Amino acid sequence: MGHMMRVMEISTPGGPEVLKPASRAVPVPNVGEIVIRVAYAGVNRPDALQRAGAYAPPPGASDLPGLEASGVVAEVGPGVTRWQIGDRVCALLPGGGYAEYVATPAVHALPVPEGMDLCAAACLPETFFTVWTNVFDRGGLQAGERFLVHGGSSGIGTTAIQLATARGARVFTTAGSAEKCDACANLGAERVINYREEDFTEVLKAEGGANLILDMVGGSYLPRNVKALADDGRLVQIAFLTGPKVELNFAQVMARRLTITGSTLRPQSGAAKAAIAEALEREVWPLLASGRVAPVIDSEFPLDEAAAAHTRMESSQHIGKLVLRVGGEDV
Repeated sequence: MGHMMRVMEISTPGGPEVLKPASRAVPVPNVGEIVIRVAYAGVNRPDALQRAGAYAPPPGASDLPGLEASGVVAEVGPGVTRWQIGDRVCALLPGGGYAEYVATPAVHALPVPEGMDLCAAACLPETFFTVWTNVFDRGGLQAGERFLVHGGSSGIGTTAIQLATARGARVFTTAGSAEKCDACANLGAERVINYREEDFTEVLKAEGGANLILDMVGGSYLPRNVKALADDGRLVQIAFLTGPKVELNFAQVMARRLTITGSTLRPQSGAAKAAIAEALEREVWPLLASGRVAPVIDSEFPLDEAAAAHTRMESSQHIGKLVLRVGGEDV
């Protein structure tokens, strides 16, 4: 194309203020890729880690932050048959979402669900890919099981509560304020635990223990999660808001046949992400089209106010997703 585009780049590792506007060449699609003219870009915790210098992008990925976006297909690379120029899509990105255009593997894009605007669609990929693979695939959550998700008011939490409820699980969750607890209850959580006032291990033990726990806190939550699990229960770790290291008594794991596992999304192979995309389109996209499940959006910022979006995310005041408006609905 040879055209230039507006981007927000990480000028140097640091706080939100290091996100600076810049001009870059519009990407050209490689084999199997599409270029999306970005309408909205999702903001996620890994973006903040990358900005702080704590999370290097994988080899070959853009150095610009942004792991998900929605928009319109602007260019189609060699070997891509599914998408045509003008198609409305949302996509999981290797990076580069904080920009007017972004390239991504075509198999990591999904159609915008029927009846959904582009702003909401930008909030789907990162959290829905993460929740699907960890809760249903790796975690094997079944209807009727007791499921505990920590950080219920986060983007991941609000997604996990809705999907687990829609698929017939009993959902328990933790949150840190009355407002956040109300939001979780409204999304379908059977029991919301304000962790500042109650001990989640006691609540879950009284219910017979959790069959599955999704945790992104880590640290002191690890041994408490083990206590909160039912026999044969599974703990899936997807992030560490506190720390990754802890002392743990593995006698409990053996005696009660517990499973401790976890994953991160970004380093997984292109094929693994494509398989998640296929499962989402089959299992979850109908729930989105029917309105049974919908992303919870906290707030929207213009692209050049990405620093304010990061500040809000790091304050942990938000409920649901944060999104950057790039081209807006009329891309």
